[in-house]
Amino acid sequence: MASAWGRDFQGMCWSLLCARFHVPEQPVLFPTHLLSSSKVFNTFSLQIPSLRDAATGRGCDSQQSHPTRTGQDGDAARGGRELYKEKTVPSPGTLLEATQPPSAPLFTPPLDRQRGHLLPRGCGVPGDSALPAEPGQVPGRAPAAAPAAPAPPSAGTMAEELVLETWDLHCDRNGQEHRTADMGCKVLVVRRGQPFTITLRFSGRGYEEGVDKLAFNVATGPCPNETSGTSFHFVMTDCPEESCWSAVNQQQDGESLSVSLCSPPNACIGRYSMTLETRTDYQGSSFQIGDFVLLFNPWHPEDTVFMRDENERREYVLSQHGLIYQGTCDYIFSIPWNFGQVNCNDEDRGVLFGRWDNRYEDGMSPMAWIGSVDILKRWKKFGCQPVKYGQCWVFAAVACTVMRCLGVPSRVVTNYNSAHDTNANLTIDRYVNEKGEQERSSWDKIWNFHCWVESWMARPDLAAGYDGWQALDPTPQEKSEGVYCCGPAPVKAIKEGDMQLKYDIPFIFAEVNADVVYWVVQGDGMEKQSIRSSDVGKYISTKSVGRDSREDITHNYKYPEGSEEERAVFEKAEHQKKSIGEEDEGLHLRIKVSEGANKGSDFDVFAVVSNNTDEERVCRVTLCARATSHNGTVGPLCGLTDPADIDIEPRAEKRVPLRILYEEYRDKLTQDNLIKVVALLNDHQTGDILVAVRDIYVENPKIKIRILGEPMQNRKLVAEISLVNPLAVPLNGCVFVVEGTGLTDGHFVKELEEPLEPQAEAKFRMDLMPRLSGLQKLMVDFESDQLTGVKSYRNVIIAPQPM
Repeated sequence: MASAWGRDFQGMCWSLLCARFHVPEQPVLFPTHLLSSSKVFNTFSLQIPSLRDAATGRGCDSQQSHPTRTGQDGDAARGGRELYKEKTVPSPGTLLEATQPPSAPLFTPPLDRQRGHLLPRGCGVPGDSALPAEPGQVPGRAPAAAPAAPAPPSAGTMAEELVLETWDLHCDRNGQEHRTADMGCKVLVVRRGQPFTITLRFSGRGYEEGVDKLAFNVATGPCPNETSGTSFHFVMTDCPEESCWSAVNQQQDGESLSVSLCSPPNACIGRYSMTLETRTDYQGSSFQIGDFVLLFNPWHPEDTVFMRDENERREYVLSQHGLIYQGTCDYIFSIPWNFGQVNCNDEDRGVLFGRWDNRYEDGMSPMAWIGSVDILKRWKKFGCQPVKYGQCWVFAAVACTVMRCLGVPSRVVTNYNSAHDTNANLTIDRYVNEKGEQERSSWDKIWNFHCWVESWMARPDLAAGYDGWQALDPTPQEKSEGVYCCGPAPVKAIKEGDMQLKYDIPFIFAEVNADVVYWVVQGDGMEKQSIRSSDVGKYISTKSVGRDSREDITHNYKYPEGSEEERAVFEKAEHQKKSIGEEDEGLHLRIKVSEGANKGSDFDVFAVVSNNTDEERVCRVTLCARATSHNGTVGPLCGLTDPADIDIEPRAEKRVPLRILYEEYRDKLTQDNLIKVVALLNDHQTGDILVAVRDIYVENPKIKIRILGEPMQNRKLVAEISLVNPLAVPLNGCVFVVEGTGLTDGHFVKELEEPLEPQAEAKFRMDLMPRLSGLQKLMVDFESDQLTGVKSYRNVIIAPQPM
């Protein structure tokens, strides 16, 4: 992501988390807005157990306390306290507690208040010549020395006071070592449990071991204190401490001293301020030397988000682009997403506002987004007001971006035929008439796909065996403990039917396991039941590690349909509906679709009836097609057949066709491009009724992307992008949006000045300047009045710049 974006991104992450999750046992402070010091901090509880040790952090643009150095003198024999035995740590930017007796002034003020202020990312003192700063470094210059109060009588000569002149946080080098350099931040970003190096340069003389004492204060959050683990005071030593914050003398070169700092692997994540304390004899000074951001560390074996496999860490933490799976269980496809390297229906200043009614005139259609970066930029630009609009894959993708940025391995998961069970009975009831038309509405729905996030973490709040992938669903569906949120739920607990564990396992269990019961309402008011116990929870998918291919992870969530393990899980989940089961049908009904279900074309669907008996059977078949949305909401009629009576020979098969015309569905499709087809079969011999349902995705045209030139880092490259209008009507308001981390500076927008006529081709070229080497993705979205959410991507391998 661009460095300008990276400067704000870390601070924004704390705000985003408050929208969805809460922590058991003890609340954790997270500010809702960290981009302006005028905003107050609100507290939210997170439901991520391994995040409960995560404290608040200050935002990148919050007002900083400009550091001031003050001289101190005192006499410990007259009631003063030894500086490094002091347990009450001063807040960042405040002066040290004096060691003088009560009659002496607490602090000696500096000679020049203005010159005592340090620049936050200092290049010098106002009025002084600036110190040169290497790119990516955060150097600083200390203020002029302040006069000290008279020293107590002494038999010997006191050593000259140690005065900090400049410092360097080595953002580039530390960023490379901590795998945070690609975030593009100007502030130091490090991972907990891993050492990082800073350099201190003193004025007049160097550090002398045995004479000088150095200590550091680090603090995070609005009210830092040792009890909550948000404030620490530690002395520089010769050997590191793994269980607490430590500072180690690494190397000395004259007046410069390199110090290796390290946090424990369970330290609170957040934005920290850091203060250096120096003491020589009875003289002491305090210098605030800058801020840094501390993240989770999946590379550290003792971190609660530790992940062993390096390829998985690169995919689930460092990867800035990926794929999200959509479509239907019969037609799975992927869309590209720029993660960049979270719902406001609670009025909690979340990032996104959800909408599913196909009315997006006052915002952006959920289908139009191709990355998290643009969404988060808009959220910040407009004062942290929710961005309009999102649906499940957008919520999940933005949450995944935030979790990866914080260092938590995360991935977006898609569940096909996902149940939304509102009454917690693990059954989805659907009512249709004898024509297959919806007879009455129900709050229970089957989404043709639904996306959530899996995050990798330990679960110390649960018994052993539930560490690993946790399901987190940021889409506002049902309230959990009064808030629209869901999870984290151990995927292992979902598979085993452990319904009493935290959090929200029954809801997610139903999403992948619920039975679907079709109630056919006949003309005389009688209702007949058709149970489909294997329709829900199909092809649970995520992007493969290191490849642009789909990984099926259904086995992580459920045992094979009909297996003994599956039945045992349902008994444990007290789901008795499964015992009804699906009868061994003599007749079998399914729906097939012809080739060429493309937008702008007519196509055929078929009810296919198979006779699995040794006797001839007579039945009546009806087909009904309606526009639908991906969340299961059914729309207008697109096609209907008259009831057809058919005779089927033993062990034979027959088809009943339905022609779906473009002129019928053209103005009825939602932006999801879905048509729901219901087939209804009435067996005259047994009186049984069978129901088959299939969601058909009407395909958009393809966007072609060509790369012209030799792809090399920091060398201009040209992309040629084109699309043909397949419809019989012109396309108005045509807009291409192009985005690619490391390839484009933000997103590029190309608006066509004229309508795109039928069968005409829109083509344009744009310049790229790759700034990152390796595999990158160029992503394109096309929007118009008749075609929306048309997406494509092209992988581009960028060669490194020659040395």
